[in-house]
Amino acid sequence: MKLTFYKSLMRIAFVVLAGLLVQVSAAQDLSSQRDKNLEELTILQSEISLSEKRKQELASEIGALEKDRATLNRTLIETSTNSRNIEKRITKAENRLSQLRDEQANVRVFLNSKKALLMEVLGALQRMGRNPPPALLVTPEDALSSVRSAILLGSVVPEVRSETEILLGQLQDLVRISNDIETQRADLSAELVSLAGEEEKLNLLLIEKRKLAGVAQEKLAQESAKAAELAAQATSLNGLIASLEAEIESAQQAAEAARLAEIERKKQEEARIAAGRQFEKNDAFSDTSRIAPAISFVAAKGLLPLPVEGPQLASFGQNDGAGDKTRGISLETRQNARVISPADAWVVYAGPFRSYGQLLIMNAGQGYHIVIAGMEKINVQPGQFVLVGEPIGTMGAQRIASTGLVDVNTTKPILYVEFRKDGNSIDPTPWWSGNNKERTTDGS
Repeated sequence: MKLTFYKSLMRIAFVVLAGLLVQVSAAQDLSSQRDKNLEELTILQSEISLSEKRKQELASEIGALEKDRATLNRTLIETSTNSRNIEKRITKAENRLSQLRDEQANVRVFLNSKKALLMEVLGALQRMGRNPPPALLVTPEDALSSVRSAILLGSVVPEVRSETEILLGQLQDLVRISNDIETQRADLSAELVSLAGEEEKLNLLLIEKRKLAGVAQEKLAQESAKAAELAAQATSLNGLIASLEAEIESAQQAAEAARLAEIERKKQEEARIAAGRQFEKNDAFSDTSRIAPAISFVAAKGLLPLPVEGPQLASFGQNDGAGDKTRGISLETRQNARVISPADAWVVYAGPFRSYGQLLIMNAGQGYHIVIAGMEKINVQPGQFVLVGEPIGTMGAQRIASTGLVDVNTTKPILYVEFRKDGNSIDPTPWWSGNNKERTTDGS
């Protein structure tokens, strides 16, 4: 009876342990193949490319558009919005993938820590299988040995079985996590393909918009060279803006356009009030043919989008670690993320400036300027009027500018955004729309 019980327990433990060791080994080999780091995610993104057929389809789609300002602007903003939504999903997928790999690593560490124990127990059971303790009824002279073996098995085997159940559960988690990783990678690849399509479409639209603008390239080159010279001489943003608006024609035109737009806006406001019409803020940005701000910058409080999606690393008014306060906000972005205009404004300057890297200065009217830095490429030109939500540039693959405070050992791209009123930095938080405002407040 006891011998049968012993053999049954030994057989169960042996089969379970042997099977578990084989599966653990196989699972670990599979895990090592699937364990991808951030560099591999970057490689995955770089390998995503559109087929020639898809590129031709997009080119045909753009070619069929009416080449008027309103249509191009509307399509640009819609495409940019689609691109941002895809970027949000990609960021979510990347974060989930990172979490899964952390879980996978933890399970693998646990299984590896138990492998030696499993080998020892399995070896012991194999030896006992070759020389089992005799049954009491067959060889009574070995009764003491049989009793000792029975007592030992009675205490050890339940623990072995309990241990194997725990390990089997961990192994099942490992297999599940590995499957989830493959699913997440497939979803991420699909989203990256979609993003590549939207980016190609945006590039084609930007080319068409430049053609429509009809800016004389020779004149633009001359002004850009002069602006670069002024930027090299300027010691501050105030000095740069002042010198640009004093000596650069496109900046002067932007300032004058802002002044005239404010006069016209006030006239329309007076006419609206006289007629008793209500002002609908939600519809303020619907007219994509506009060539001046839809509403005054002050009235745009609570309506503006952040230029990029990403966690805030520094907020306005923080101690910058050097005895000063931060004059803007810093947002961590995805690699090569698109940057959109947070407001209706005229471009005053687009080019390098000291530690800011590629710097964009926009005149939003009423003495307000928007300063954006940290981009690798700027897609707009001095003198150009841009709409809220319109793409204005792209980030690089790593941080390329220094704007104080954010020396946090990160190489991820960081966008710096500063709002200025009459030459003084102001807190941009009141201008951000609902969720954006909460995100900049709590840093999430």
